[in-house]
Amino acid sequence: MQQLGMGQAVNQALREEMSQDPDVFIAGEGVGVSIHESPMLPTAGLLKAFGPERVRDTPVSEAAIAGLAVGAAEAGLKPVVEIMFNPFFTLASDMIVNHAAKLRYLSGGKSSFPLVVRMKAGAGFGAGCQHSHNLEAWVAHCPGLKVVMPGTPADAKGLLKSAIRDPNPVVFIEDMMLYFVPGPVPEGEYLIPIGEADIKRQGRDVTVVTWSKMVGTALKAAEELAREGVEAEIVDLRTLVPLDTRTILSSVRKTGRLVVLHEATRTGGFAGEVAAVVMEEAFADLKAPLRRVTGPDIPVPASPPLERFYIPDAAQVVSAVKEIL
Repeated sequence: MQQLGMGQAVNQALREEMSQDPDVFIAGEGVGVSIHESPMLPTAGLLKAFGPERVRDTPVSEAAIAGLAVGAAEAGLKPVVEIMFNPFFTLASDMIVNHAAKLRYLSGGKSSFPLVVRMKAGAGFGAGCQHSHNLEAWVAHCPGLKVVMPGTPADAKGLLKSAIRDPNPVVFIEDMMLYFVPGPVPEGEYLIPIGEADIKRQGRDVTVVTWSKMVGTALKAAEELAREGVEAEIVDLRTLVPLDTRTILSSVRKTGRLVVLHEATRTGGFAGEVAAVVMEEAFADLKAPLRRVTGPDIPVPASPPLERFYIPDAAQVVSAVKEIL
């Protein structure tokens, strides 16, 4: 078992898919420049390995990058394009939402439109609100797009390989703070199916549903709760669309309590969708009202102390669990 950061795991997935499928190429702002940067970054060394025909540095135009992806996919290629930061999705959304998400539907399922849009997300590095806001709920609201948010290096590699091979457009969101956090990644070829959640920790007293960077926060909270005799079950969604409702409901029916945790702002956040599913399908199994632990409804601050205030922490999860026990 190798130890890799998420950036390295993404890099490894890209290398493997590009090596075995000549139709796969990558494009984005500075994707080739990273050959001179940290080997922990997702596209480091790929220009040297595959050349400028398959590693394309683009102009600073998210709309153009997204348009390139849609056109290439329609022409039979398998583009993996990078929108540098999650909030820049707003600039690329016309091509992704109004074209990529709808083309296969408009063909009656006869056409395949395999493309992956990689986006960096997450607060914690002092870059301010224009670079740090998590907008996964926006993307999940758009029919025709699959939405993946891995929380570990192993999941990132296996899910990205599945995303590249998927005949539908996939938005793949990576939390930048996880790029440099090492974790075990299996050697060799493996895939993780899109649409399957993973129980990262078994428990009996409360279910905590989360994804991306907040998986680590949830596990830390679970350790603190365990010292007080409370066993929390941690469900890592990994994929928001399609949503693995079976795993969520099975866990909630076992524990009778639910906390949903995400870093994005509260109002309209994806926690509301998870909560609605549980209320519709497992209301009778709940022993207490559910709780949401989220970022506050403010732009992500650039000031380090305010940014720390913005990001949900383990203490907030512990408090929410104790409220419903």
